[in-house]
Amino acid sequence: MLAMRHISKVYRTELIETHALRDFSLDVASGEFVAVTGPSGSGKTTFLNVAGLLETFDTGSYALDGVDVNDLSDDARSRLRNEKIGFIFQSFNLIPDLDIFDNVDVPLRYRRMKAAERKERITSALDIVGLGSRAHHMPSQLSGGQQQRVAIARAIAGDPKFLLADEPTGNLDSLMARQVMDLLEQINEMGTTIVLVTHDPELARRAHRNVQVIDGQVSDYKPYEARNVPVAATAIA
Repeated sequence: MLAMRHISKVYRTELIETHALRDFSLDVASGEFVAVTGPSGSGKTTFLNVAGLLETFDTGSYALDGVDVNDLSDDARSRLRNEKIGFIFQSFNLIPDLDIFDNVDVPLRYRRMKAAERKERITSALDIVGLGSRAHHMPSQLSGGQQQRVAIARAIAGDPKFLLADEPTGNLDSLMARQVMDLLEQINEMGTTIVLVTHDPELARRAHRNVQVIDGQVSDYKPYEARNVPVAATAIA
């Protein structure tokens, strides 16, 4: 479970203060698929960065899977992030000089897994996203949709409890976007909790629940009707 209480995040320069999050509170239950929407500059990406332990916050409290992250050291935050969270970004963030297998392998190496376990996880993840036969292709040899599927494979190979996706279809055409969303739904049905930031109302409607963020706060306004799907009860083994 992800539980934020009264989070604030302020970016400061010598001249101005920008309040990215104001008294931000949100719970995401295990197995949920939550879409976070809102206008540009509303605080969606800051929320995702705080949720993913990529940024700290100024006030409030945050518990991730029962762990209070407030006073963790940088090393402890990095370990928790690597073990519990998978990230998917709009720009794919693949390493161009590594083949697909090695791109998926990178975060697993940080966890000091043995080579045999890493190979098993990579093969399984690539099979899930339908790219098992492309393991030794380079990113430049794949379409945008295929590259995003590699990014998803990299995210799920570590068996995360939480998958955080920041506009994962933003660089894709409508057909590829639907295919990526189909894949995310499949992963969610396997038990992984997903938080998706998106501007696309059609994608937002495919989540279990929609959260609207305006001016750094969760709004009561519900712009989209989410699909009526039971929350998954178990995590990926």
